[in-house]
Amino acid sequence: MRIIPAIDIIEGKCVRLSRGDYDTKKIYNENPLEVAKEFEAHGIQFLHLVDLDGAKSHQIVNHKVLEQIASKTKLKVDFGGGLKSNDDLHIAFESGASQVTGGSIAVKNREVFLGWLKKYGPSRIILGADAMKEKVAVSGWLEESEEDLVPFIQAYQKRGIEYVICTDISKDGMLQGPSFDLYQRILDQTESGLKLIASGGISHFDELPKLAEIGCEGTIIGKAIYENRISLKQLENFILST
Repeated sequence: MRIIPAIDIIEGKCVRLSRGDYDTKKIYNENPLEVAKEFEAHGIQFLHLVDLDGAKSHQIVNHKVLEQIASKTKLKVDFGGGLKSNDDLHIAFESGASQVTGGSIAVKNREVFLGWLKKYGPSRIILGADAMKEKVAVSGWLEESEEDLVPFIQAYQKRGIEYVICTDISKDGMLQGPSFDLYQRILDQTESGLKLIASGGISHFDELPKLAEIGCEGTIIGKAIYENRISLKQLENFILST
């Protein structure tokens, strides 16, 4: 199972929110590149970079942060937040993203999202399936759609999607543990081969082997790292042992 630390960006700074609420913003570092380099120094190869300013706006905003991290580390960066047009996607890839995550666009403009999937392939396009009470949320989690989570994933898997990031918003940033039952149900109800990346609620190191046992392809870890619930040394040892 891949370990994927998260860096969320507001105004160029590394922040974390609770349950997606922008009013709960806490700044952890003024320099995201510094954080990324520390991850890399502990053997981490992947990074989940989220443009929270972009998620609220109508376009990508913090692509310069992406460009800086991608050019000055060897981290494979998955970039999301604010990708709403072909131009946004072009900017993200030109700025060094290895993969991009589309969430709102996959709900609000399916044809554009499917066009991305066709052009770039399933190895580079990730479906963002973030949910509150199993309804897919969009626009930086500020809106709830009418899309039911599992059928939403099933429909896109039939169209070729392989990678899915699923965040249970009620768990995100709360340090109360991830939604094991939800991830198990998604994997049980989708076709084999789905690369499910768990996100939200990670609070202790012991939760990671459980997610691996369920069959998650990766897990995104944010606040647990920044609040020193999980050390980078623990993650380094986990990566070396798998």
